[in-house]
Amino acid sequence: MLIRIVCVGKIKEKFYTDAVAEYLKRLGRYAKIAVEEVPDEKILDRASHAEKQIVLRKEGARILGRIRDGDYVIALAIDGAAYDSEGFSKKIGSLQGSGKSAVSFVIGGSLGLDREVLARADEKLSFSAMTFPHQLMRVILLEQIYRGFRILNGEPYHK
Repeated sequence: MLIRIVCVGKIKEKFYTDAVAEYLKRLGRYAKIAVEEVPDEKILDRASHAEKQIVLRKEGARILGRIRDGDYVIALAIDGAAYDSEGFSKKIGSLQGSGKSAVSFVIGGSLGLDREVLARADEKLSFSAMTFPHQLMRVILLEQIYRGFRILNGEPYHK
């Protein structure tokens, strides 16, 4: 199964890029995994609602351009379903067993995700009611996918 992380923007901080690289390396023994970045839109600090919607639509179109027809899409969103690590592991296992060739996790930019992206998603996933920087969310998601595979394979993991 291919796991694709489709995300808005590039990571500039070395500590985030190092963490992403480490989890990608660890995950290589469990699945094919790819991170696909789409450019973020510049937004003014005092942008109007209409200007923010334009940004969301542009970023959303870029995201949708990376999602293939047969992908199972999981959008990260505050109002999504919440799992504990064991439940998330079971979700990964059920997706593997479903015959889906690719799962795309989608991480939005600083404004979140456009409604068209959310409409395309097969499900929404929440890691917390708190807001995290999207760069950090990439690391958290990769760590949880890694943890999920460890649990699936009966390997030790930190509880």
